[in-house]
Amino acid sequence: MNIYNKYNMKIKTMRIFSINMVFPAFFILLLFTGCKKNHKIEGATAEFPFGKVEIQALSGGACGAPAYIAKEKGFFAAEGLDVTLETGTFETNKTGLASGKFPVAIGDFQFFPSINEGLKIKLIAGLHQGCIKLVVPPGSKIKDAKDLAGKKIGVDEIGGTPMAITSVYLANNGIDAKTGVSWLAYPVELLQKVAEKGQVDAVALWDPFGTLAEKKGYRVLCDIGKHPLFAGKYCCCLYASTEQLENYPERIKAILRAYNKASEWIAAHPEETASIIIKKKYISSDDPALITELIKSYQYHAHHNAAIAHKAKDDAFYFANELKKTGFLPKDLDIKKFVDNLYFDLKVEETTPHGSPHEASAGDHGMKGM
Repeated sequence: MNIYNKYNMKIKTMRIFSINMVFPAFFILLLFTGCKKNHKIEGATAEFPFGKVEIQALSGGACGAPAYIAKEKGFFAAEGLDVTLETGTFETNKTGLASGKFPVAIGDFQFFPSINEGLKIKLIAGLHQGCIKLVVPPGSKIKDAKDLAGKKIGVDEIGGTPMAITSVYLANNGIDAKTGVSWLAYPVELLQKVAEKGQVDAVALWDPFGTLAEKKGYRVLCDIGKHPLFAGKYCCCLYASTEQLENYPERIKAILRAYNKASEWIAAHPEETASIIIKKKYISSDDPALITELIKSYQYHAHHNAAIAHKAKDDAFYFANELKKTGFLPKDLDIKKFVDNLYFDLKVEETTPHGSPHEASAGDHGMKGM
C-alpha cells in the first residue's frame, strides 16, 4: 500500500469516527432541546424579564386579595412580572385563558364543565377557603334548602362560582339545579336590591356582599366557610392557561411564587391587607374591621409545601364528584382520569413556617416538554 492509500484510509477512518460521534451528539441535543419550547417573551426588559402580563382579577370581592397584594406589595414585580389587573366576566376569563391572553385566573370548580368540554387550562394551586354565602332577605319564608324548590335565585353571572356553589347545595338537598329552580343574573352590587323588591327569592353573594347582607338581617342558608359540604375545602384556586404552561413555564412559576408570597403576607398581616384593598378601592367597603374578619376566616397559608399543594387536587376530586350530582358533569365521567389530567405539578420553591425555602414538587403529575 502506498502512502496515498494509507492517507486516504486514515481520512475515511477519521470521517467515520467523526460521524459516529456527531450523530449521537446531534440526536441527544435534539432530544433535550426539541421537546422544550423556548419562546421569546415579548416586551421583556431587564426590570421585567417575564414581560407584561394581564390577569383578570378585579372581581370586587375580598377573595381577590392575593392578586391585589401581589400587585401593591411588589411581589409580581420582584418576580420580573409587569402585571396589569383587569375586570371582566366568567366568559371573558375563559376566553382569555384559552387564548393565552391571561396566563392565570382565580376560580374554583365552576371551570370543570368547560374543562370537560375542552377548555385547555390546568389547576396549579389552592388559595383559600370559603368566601360565598347563599342568603334570603329579612322576612322571607324560606328557612332551608328544600324551601328553594321552584324559586328564583339571583347570582352575579350564569355559570360563575356562586351559581356552582349553590348548585351543589341544592343537589345535596334533593333539588335539580338545572330544572328545580330559576337562575337570574344581576350585577353583584344590585343583588340585594332585587331580592328586597321580590324579583328573586334568594341570592348567592361573594364577600363582602354576603357578610354585609347578613349584618343587615338576611338569613344565611349556606356559608361555604362553615357548611359541612364546603368547610375546610378550597373556595378559590389558581388555574393556568395550558398554552402558557407549554410555552412559558418559567413565567407561570414566577406568577405562582408571587401569589404564594402574597398569601403568606396576607396571613401575617390581615389588618394591613384590609387597609390596602379598601384604600386602593379594590372592594366596595369602608369597614376595615369587617374586611379583616373576612380575610382571617379564609385561612390563607402562612407557608407552602407539597402537602398544601396536593390538597388542591384532593378538593378537585371531591367537587368533581359533587358536580356529577348536579348534572353539570356527566354521570359516567371518570373522575380520577379527569382530575389527573386537570391537576398540574409546578415545582416551585417551598417555604416552611420558619421561612427557610427549598425547591420541591407540588404534586405528582407533569406536562411533557417541561
